[in-house]
Parts: sequence; structure tokens; C-alpha cells
Amino acid sequence: MVEALYLAAVTLLFVPWVYGLYALVRDGRNRFLPLARRYLRGRRSRAKQREEEREREERERQLY
Repeated sequence: MVEALYLAAVTLLFVPWVYGLYALVRDGRNRFLPLARRYLRGRRSRAKQREEEREREERERQLY
């Protein structure tokens, strides 16, 4: 009897814990991963724009 009660209690505590991990992974994949990708894409594009601007200024300086 005690073993069955213990098993039921452990199971009832384990199920929400597993669902919490699942929800954390799901949120990370659907919310935080796209935000991180957008942030990195923006950083790359800003770095590319700065490099193009620097090269354009360098060409202008060489012309004068």
C-alpha cells in the first residue's frame, strides 16, 4: 500500500516537471530562437553596411 502511494505521488510530481521542460523547450524554439536569429541577422547586416560605407569613403578619398 505504501509503495503504491509513493509511486502515485512520484508520478504526479514527475508529470508536471516533464511538461515544464517540454514547455520550456517549445517556448525556446518558437519565441527565443527566432529573436536570436533576427538579432544576429541585424548585426551582420549592420556590419556589412558599415564595411560598404567604409569602402565607399575610401574610394572617394582616393579619387580626390
